[in-house]
Amino acid sequence: MTIWALLMGSAVGLALGGPLGALAGAAVGVAVERVRAVRAQNPRRRQVAFTIAAIALAAKMAQADGHASHKEAEAFERLFHVPAGEQENMRRFYRLASQSADGAEAYARQAADLLGSGSPVLEDLLEALLMIATVDGVHPAELQFLERMAGLMGFTPRQWAAIQARYVPLSADDPWAVLGVAPGSPDADIRAAYRRLVRQHHPDKHIAAGTPPEFIRVAEARMATINEAYARLMKQTA
Repeated sequence: MTIWALLMGSAVGLALGGPLGALAGAAVGVAVERVRAVRAQNPRRRQVAFTIAAIALAAKMAQADGHASHKEAEAFERLFHVPAGEQENMRRFYRLASQSADGAEAYARQAADLLGSGSPVLEDLLEALLMIATVDGVHPAELQFLERMAGLMGFTPRQWAAIQARYVPLSADDPWAVLGVAPGSPDADIRAAYRRLVRQHHPDKHIAAGTPPEFIRVAEARMATINEAYARLMKQTA
């Protein structure tokens, strides 16, 4: 069963609780108590939590610049290859999240509760949102929105800067920011940072931690950016 079909199971909302569970329950007509959720341990449950949070926050991000549109939903479908037969399920979640009285902050906080504050899975979630935002050009309000979500998910300003630099170049120092090393660092530090990132961000490791296989393009895009940054720095320092 795909992650998209699984979202429509009536037990999903009951299992998650909180605002994400309420959103899942609303999609299938089930009332869910808004209790504070505990961290999701079951891998499939973590994948469901990730997917609902990604859709909900994408819907809220679309409203960040004051001009809500469906472009983010369409970008979501294109980037993550939502099957034609499951697109309506995804759109139902998207519409409900757009209309929900729950703010993005509530979704971000519960995602941190369920998936672990500052975890690699939440990094995947932030990068998925950045990929969606960059499809038609990133609005400054969207970056401000994502920076706020990153803080609520447990990422430091420096960590957020490194994540952002992978998709939104801001200066000539971006390769250094992508690898998380200070400009002018010696080759040994650059290599050590690169090896650490490769170990940390192997796609299989993220899937085991709770990133749905349907979102593997996030991990693949990240590794491509890390590899490019490393190659640029090695060329500069040669």
